[in-house]
Amino acid sequence: MTEVDRPPRLGGWTRFVTARPRLSLLVALVLTALAVLAGSGVADRLGSGGWEDPTAESTYATKALEREFPGSQPNLLLLVHSGRSSVDDPAVAAEAGRLATRLAAEPGVTGVGSYWQSKTPALRATDGHQALIAARITGDEKTMGKTLDRMVPSYRGGHGPVKVTVGGPVAVRHEMQKTIQEDLTRAEMIALPVTLLLLVMVFGSAVAALLPLGIGIIAILGTNAVLRGLTEFTDVSVFAMNLTTALGLGLAIDYALFIVRRFREELAAGAEPLTAVGTTLRTAGRTVLFSSLTVAVSLAAMLLFPQYFLRSFAYAGIAVVLLAAAAALILLPAALVLLGHRVDSLDLRRLLRRGRPPGQAGQEGTAWARTATLVMRRAPFFALGTTAVLILLGLPFLGVKFGTADDRQLPSSAESHVVQQHIRDDFPGSPGGGLEVLAEGRATAAQYIAYKERIAALPEVLRVDGPLVEGDSAYFTVLPKGEAVDGPAQRLVADLRATEAPFATKVTGTAAVLVDSKHAIGERLPWAAGFIAVVTLILVFLLTGSVLIPLQAVLLNALSLTAMFGAVVWVFQDGHLSGLLGFTSPGSIETTLPVLMFCVAFGLSMDYGVFLLSRIKEEYDRTGDHNEAVRHGLQRTGGLITAAAVILAVVMVAIGTSRVTNTKMLGLGIALAVLMDAMIVRSLLVPAVMRLTGRATWWAPAPLRRFHRRFGLSEGEDAPTVETEEDRPRVTAGG
Repeated sequence: MTEVDRPPRLGGWTRFVTARPRLSLLVALVLTALAVLAGSGVADRLGSGGWEDPTAESTYATKALEREFPGSQPNLLLLVHSGRSSVDDPAVAAEAGRLATRLAAEPGVTGVGSYWQSKTPALRATDGHQALIAARITGDEKTMGKTLDRMVPSYRGGHGPVKVTVGGPVAVRHEMQKTIQEDLTRAEMIALPVTLLLLVMVFGSAVAALLPLGIGIIAILGTNAVLRGLTEFTDVSVFAMNLTTALGLGLAIDYALFIVRRFREELAAGAEPLTAVGTTLRTAGRTVLFSSLTVAVSLAAMLLFPQYFLRSFAYAGIAVVLLAAAAALILLPAALVLLGHRVDSLDLRRLLRRGRPPGQAGQEGTAWARTATLVMRRAPFFALGTTAVLILLGLPFLGVKFGTADDRQLPSSAESHVVQQHIRDDFPGSPGGGLEVLAEGRATAAQYIAYKERIAALPEVLRVDGPLVEGDSAYFTVLPKGEAVDGPAQRLVADLRATEAPFATKVTGTAAVLVDSKHAIGERLPWAAGFIAVVTLILVFLLTGSVLIPLQAVLLNALSLTAMFGAVVWVFQDGHLSGLLGFTSPGSIETTLPVLMFCVAFGLSMDYGVFLLSRIKEEYDRTGDHNEAVRHGLQRTGGLITAAAVILAVVMVAIGTSRVTNTKMLGLGIALAVLMDAMIVRSLLVPAVMRLTGRATWWAPAPLRRFHRRFGLSEGEDAPTVETEEDRPRVTAGG
């Protein structure tokens, strides 16, 4: 097919991206420099919360209490150690009083209270040597962080007969944010050189290896600029920066690997550089476009949830996917036109190849071809065996327990973690983890007392304090008997909300936030899963023209995630390997994490699935031989997919070295998912299932065949083989 014969749309795109390659790269360099400037300081503008539902009852009550009763919502705790003396010793009490008075005079601090002022038993440790001063730092997260940095150094440490350590939710969040920023810098320092080394091993050529890395860096810097802009309009979680780094490197490398590999194949077959770029864009370029859309769809599903923690990952993920695809489809072809055959320069494996040209098709991928042949010969065994193993690995997830992110996300040596652990172990009734009941509406003292007695009679209640009345509002503090967010505490939330009262009541507190968050996720999860499934089915149908392949893709992709979810529970909830991996297990999984991990891992699985299916479809359109198409597809992409998965896993493991447990879980869990998908599902399960379904794999009813002929896209040259194959039967040896 000559350039004149090619469809105008594709030919036009090839001319567009290759007409002024030097100008394209210069513009990209300028835009990247602007992105560096626009994205500078983005980490300082990101939040460390976002797990709560902003429309929930608990959120409303929290804001109302902050407004009407600031002392009811302390977010700063000073743990005062009296050494060998009792906290009731006059000298200790006097020094604690001076600290509380000084704290109350600090700008941005309100609602200061202490054990020495109230004599509340919950604020005094059972050993009598520790007690608490509680306060609230006001403002948004950035303001609270600045206040904390300014005042904490003067309170931390020794003060006469006492020693002070600092904790509370605001200290936990601030320390978590700083830790994540430090860990992300370290992860990038680990991932970049290791990734470059792996790319050199994959390509041999140092020049070819630098291209995917450059595309990844452009995607990361561009996404940082996008996130910086979004912080002007909405809250964005600091955790999203980890996803930006991981997906920016991982997907950009995936896309660049696929495009550079196809370009080198075309050069090895004798094509001129410009012709090779055109063929690469019509084949691998289409696949990259479809792949980026499927990943973006999976990530976009998180926009359906109200928590800004999840929505932040959608913002970052969609931006980095689209930027990576755009760079791979615009800048990379321009670079390849300029490099031409020099793409193989600085080839470090030339001696090992003994003169064989790089990308020689005859010998490449023979091990993967043998693997495909073996799998299809024993298709029932491999299909049933791999399915059983994956299901078995996922069984621990049946015992999942959901909780909230707290100080145990931090290393055990972190000061705020140490303080909160002392409170859990040494103080009665989980102070700081109680429930608050907001009462709205005018009521008499007798009505308040009667309501308090009904609350006190509930089986999970340790003690009820209050009410504190302000105008037509009042609040009660309810301490549960056990942990702040365990099962009994969550049942207590439901009991409190069901307790009869002569006024409107709203319940908040850690357990209430968890209950509301679980409800919000459970309510929207079917819609998110349905959105991912339906759009993925449509996209894969447009790629393949088959009804069965999209169904297989969705089901097998979901199956590939079972090992990840099983490992999350077995390792991070149950605490196995906690010593080796260096984290403290809270005994639960933060509610939003499984949703996040599913959306990211499912999208990455589809990424690899599209790479494999597109090459199988190309070969099937060319030959009509089903079995040979599966074998050829795995031969041509098996090594590429595995290399891409290993590189992405390296990036995710680097993220997983974080000292924050949620980030560690995200990195290591997704690393496991992509390796299982590439090495088990794509290599064994997909060819086995496609062999079992045979020629029926490509069936579609007549109306859908016509729809696909008009609107569908597939990898390969634009010959009308799809029409011929679907409109009349073939007699072949395959299928």
